[in-house]
Order: sequence, then structure tokens, then C-alpha cells
Amino acid sequence: MDNQYLLSAVENSQEISTALSSYQQSEKTRDTAIVVHVFFAQDKNNDDLQEFLLLADSADVDVLDTITTSRSTPQAKYFVGEGKVQEIADAVQSHNADVVLFNHQLTPAQTRNLESLCHCRVVDRTGVILDIFAQRARSHEGKLQVELAQLKHLSTRLVRRKTGLDQQKGAVGLRGPGETQLETDRRLIKVRISQLQNRLAKVEKQRNQNRQTRQKADIPTISLVGYTNAGKSTLFNRLTNAEVYAADQLFATLDPTLRKLQIQDVGTAILADTVGFVRQLPHDLVSAFKSTLQETVEASLLLHVIDAADSRKQENIDAVNDVLEEIGAGQVPVLLVYNKIDLLENVTPHIEYNDENQPVAVYLSAQDDLGIHLLFEAIKVRLKNEILSLSLILQPHEGKLRHAFYQLDCVRHEQISEQGEFLLDVQIDKIMWLKLCKQFSRLADIKIQSDNG
Repeated sequence: MDNQYLLSAVENSQEISTALSSYQQSEKTRDTAIVVHVFFAQDKNNDDLQEFLLLADSADVDVLDTITTSRSTPQAKYFVGEGKVQEIADAVQSHNADVVLFNHQLTPAQTRNLESLCHCRVVDRTGVILDIFAQRARSHEGKLQVELAQLKHLSTRLVRRKTGLDQQKGAVGLRGPGETQLETDRRLIKVRISQLQNRLAKVEKQRNQNRQTRQKADIPTISLVGYTNAGKSTLFNRLTNAEVYAADQLFATLDPTLRKLQIQDVGTAILADTVGFVRQLPHDLVSAFKSTLQETVEASLLLHVIDAADSRKQENIDAVNDVLEEIGAGQVPVLLVYNKIDLLENVTPHIEYNDENQPVAVYLSAQDDLGIHLLFEAIKVRLKNEILSLSLILQPHEGKLRHAFYQLDCVRHEQISEQGEFLLDVQIDKIMWLKLCKQFSRLADIKIQSDNG
């Protein structure tokens, strides 16, 4: 094996910033790769392979050859059969490829065994996704999150030096087995992971403070979620006139962005653009982006953006729902947004309603600015579900309660009866109403009705 593969993982990490960049490249060039995909079902569906090729392109990799095979179960030593491994090694040599990309999750042992035969780096699906995130992260928080996910992934894939020499010098009182390079690497990575977790905990604390401030101000949060490349950032820019980077590629944007949004009859809301999801999203990545994804968990409404022109849109929806369940956002109200209808025939912008006359889906094109007003209308109705319309009679001595309603800016009409009673028509957020009920006990006996429009 070449000497460059005998360096410790920590030493390598000083020279590279991503899993796919060459170990000692002096200038940035696109890596060349051989892609390997295994079909485990009798029906050879190429959609997973095509998506992985898009991931490779997003990672700035030129794919020179694609090798496929069929198996009933993964092989323990190499994931694929020995004959197929030799075919991969021959392809690496003939194309002079830099890396082999597997569209599957490999064990550390399988990765090492494949590298020893192919004489080049072997990166699995998780490694490719982490590499894309490392390239795209721009904010301080995003870089911390990606580094944490990479180190957690790397910690199970450390490779020791060829000799595995002890690091302790021989001297009086110090002779004997010392700490090996592998142990040093593990210790250093453990320390760095702890540092990153502490720094991200501070970031999460700041996010929680900001979130609590918005909740006290009764400002609802709307979070954009969806499969990667569904058009979330394009829709975000269309709704808020922001200039978030948007492109026709997987994971075009990573860093969360929040903007104010004005919605008729609702007022100010916060719109949050989050990272896109993908099938088999690495668990380390989900845990590293916990503070970012918390915006989704605490949201008042999720806009689940779907690529309506994608033949696998239902599978994409299921993949997103799985991640939402994993992060604890499975119970947050959802409005489906079918984007890119400009790529479909005979589909016009419209809203779908359920049996209770509630909007459940909106069909639009963010790119062509079609149906955006319908989305605003659907959001207004969904958020107004939490707005209560009440007619109250307050006695003359209940000026403090009347003042509380005016402070919340929820009085829509007021009359004074001949007896000096205050007749109020109010529209108030249900959460704020419950808070007032705790403060003024007599409100708890008033019958309320929800304003569903």
C-alpha cells in the first residue's frame, strides 16, 4: 500500500477538509471516481443510482465508470463478491481514478479491505453526503455542525500506522508500552468532538432564546422542509424577496435562513429555510444539525415542498416524513406544496381541500411565480385555525381585563351598553387566550368558537 495511506487519520485531517479531496493536492481539482451500485431486489430500479450520480456531481466528482452488480445480501468482507472487487480494481487502474464511491453504507472493515485491493480511497454514501455538506457550509454554525458529523463518522474508521509503534519515549521510569498512534487519534478526536458539542450547545441556547422571544411576541414560525432539490430555496426567495443561493443541484443550501413574512389577517410570521433531506440521511448528520432542525420541531406550520415532476415523489415524501419523525416533528401541522408544476402538462395552480374545508395541498411553480398568492391564502387559513373569534361582555369594573385585550391588539369592535358594560368582539390566538384564562379565572367559563373562516 502507498505510504500516503499509512498516515494517521488525524494527520490526514490536517491536510484535507473533505472526504473526497485528494490527500496532498496543492490545488483544487475535480476528483475522478468509479461508482459502484448493488441491486438487492430482482427489479433493477435505476432511480437510486441516478440520484447517487447526482450526489457525486454535487461533490465535484467526475464519474469515469459505473459498475453495477446484483446480490441477495452484502458480502461480509468486501460488500460485493471477490470477482467484482477485482473488476473494480481493474477499472481504477485503467482509468487512473482517485476514488471509488459506493452507493451504500460500508463498515470500516469493508472500507479498509476495499482500499487495500483497489489502492485508492473508498468512500461510501454517508461519506459523499458529508463531503457535500463540508463544501457547502458557509456560516460558523454550519461549519461546526458538519465538522462534528465528519468526526463522528471518522471515529469508527481510524487506520493505524503500518508498524503501530508506541509513541512513548524510552527513559527512566517511562519504559514499557505507551500510547499508540491509533489511541492518540481516538483521544484527540474525542476531545475535538467534546469541544464542538460544547460550542454547538451555546449556539442552541442562543437559538432557544430567540425562539422563546418570538413565542412571547406571539409570532408564528413557518418552516420549509422537503427532499433536496425540491425547490425550497427558490420558493423561499419568492416569498420573502431574499437572495438565498438556489441552484438545480442536491443540497444547494445548508445554512438555515430566517426572514420575516407579512401575511394578511395573521400579521408577522417567521419563515425558516432548512436543509434538504435525502434517503438514508446519515444519522450523525441529523444529530449534528439538531439545533438547526429544532426550528422545524418548534414551528407552527411546516410547508412540505415536493417536486411534482419527480416520478418518485411519493417515496421522497415518505423519506422526509421519516426524518421528521426522527427529529420529533411528526406532530407539527403540515401543508403540502407541490412545486414545479410548470414541468407538468394540464396542471394549473390550485388548492386542495379536505372534507373539513381545510387546505391540505397547494400546486404552484416558484420558478415561474405561478400560484404564490394561493400559497399565502392557504397559509392564512391554516394559521387562522388557531385564532379564536369571541364576543365578550365585560363589566364596568373589569377595566384591567379590557386593557389586556387592547394590549394584545385583538379587539376588532367595541360598544358600550346602556348599563355601562363593554361589548367586545375580539380575535385572539388560542395560546394567548389560554394564558389570559389562567390570569383571569372568569374567562374559563366563556364558551369559545374557533374562527375557521
